[in-house]
Amino acid sequence: MEQGFNSDVVFGGVTYHIQTEDWGEANPFVVTKVFDSGAVVLSLKTSYDQIENMNFAVGRQAVRLGMREQHQKVLDQLVSGALIHPRIK
Repeated sequence: MEQGFNSDVVFGGVTYHIQTEDWGEANPFVVTKVFDSGAVVLSLKTSYDQIENMNFAVGRQAVRLGMREQHQKVLDQLVSGALIHPRIK
């Protein structure tokens, strides 16, 4: 299991916490959640298979790269205003 990523971002006057974690080989997914005041307002779940198909890396290297890319993508979408969600305006 890979160590996760955590970031705090202020958008629209609200501080969001973004957390990306590896659920491990027994549950082979990378999950990114966006929190507002402790409540999950958005969740993105990607399987290991999808991650390996998206880049040239394999195994643990692919998972780590996929985690980093997924975390950064959600951060970028949040600060650009591209994420559309009732709690994210």
